[in-house]
Amino acid sequence: MRHAALKGSGSYKPDNIVHNRTFEFLVDTSDEWIRSRTGIEKRPVTIDENTSDLAFEASIRALRDASMQAEDIDLIIVATVTGDYFFPGVSQLLQRRLGCGNITAFDINAACTGFIYALEIADQMIKGGRFDTALIVGAEVLTKFTDFSDRNTCVLFGDAAGAMVLTASKAPGIITTSTHARGDLEGYLHMESYPLKKDFQTIEDSRPFINMNGREIFRFATTVIPEVVEELLGHEGMNLDALDMIVAHQANKRIIDKASKALAFPKEKMYLNIESTGNTSAASVPLAIDEAIKDDRLQSGDTFAAVAFGAGLTWGGALITLGGLS
Repeated sequence: MRHAALKGSGSYKPDNIVHNRTFEFLVDTSDEWIRSRTGIEKRPVTIDENTSDLAFEASIRALRDASMQAEDIDLIIVATVTGDYFFPGVSQLLQRRLGCGNITAFDINAACTGFIYALEIADQMIKGGRFDTALIVGAEVLTKFTDFSDRNTCVLFGDAAGAMVLTASKAPGIITTSTHARGDLEGYLHMESYPLKKDFQTIEDSRPFINMNGREIFRFATTVIPEVVEELLGHEGMNLDALDMIVAHQANKRIIDKASKALAFPKEKMYLNIESTGNTSAASVPLAIDEAIKDDRLQSGDTFAAVAFGAGLTWGGALITLGGLS
């Protein structure tokens, strides 16, 4: 039977690092307030690199880690909500810049769950036999869409990219995946788009920013993380003891702590890097996985769950076993 496996990973964060104390001069907040409520101490914020630039750097690192060339890739999927343009997509810009052939390349929008969606799609496309090697990327420049006068959101976000190379394999590296959506008609986490036009008139309007009901998103996240972990394990008849780690979307340390408690899963096995990244949306999970691998927190033979939640509302996860990483 044909499977997909993780061959290499890479990530990239801009050099410009913004510490919590910077926000004390922008809004009514403090370093202590931000740390105690989110776990964030600092975050990378791009100055002159756009989303495709971050995606490119992460992809180069993933290809190098996989000991592969751009010509070996026959599928690119980029998860992002902060593309350089509405169109063309980041994936198409990335394909040309990497020097791949005229291969299939497309973006998906599932917000912070985007990389899990991309992983599931690539896994199924490789299993189906149409593609052999996929480059999947989560890349975001959320600070483009951040209102730095809104203290409820401006302290949360960072910019980054994470990438993985998946290849066809006889062994199931990607064990199982699961994705879900529940339409956010209430607008708990959203950003307005261009307004409709009446009588062909273009209305003068300020550019939109991210809007979030933090209380509702916290409630949603702390519910779906345990649920999706249990769902994934149930698919395979496994239990929590089979997991060496859970890599959750890095949105808020308190969310991860509460999920750990709900699952009765050791906190030390819940990967955390939010203190230095902030919430990087679709980049969060692949960035965390790559850092865990490079720091030897995840090693060949380890099995872990990757889980995420985000605007949409969306959520999902994957069970992955590492093997043969260079």
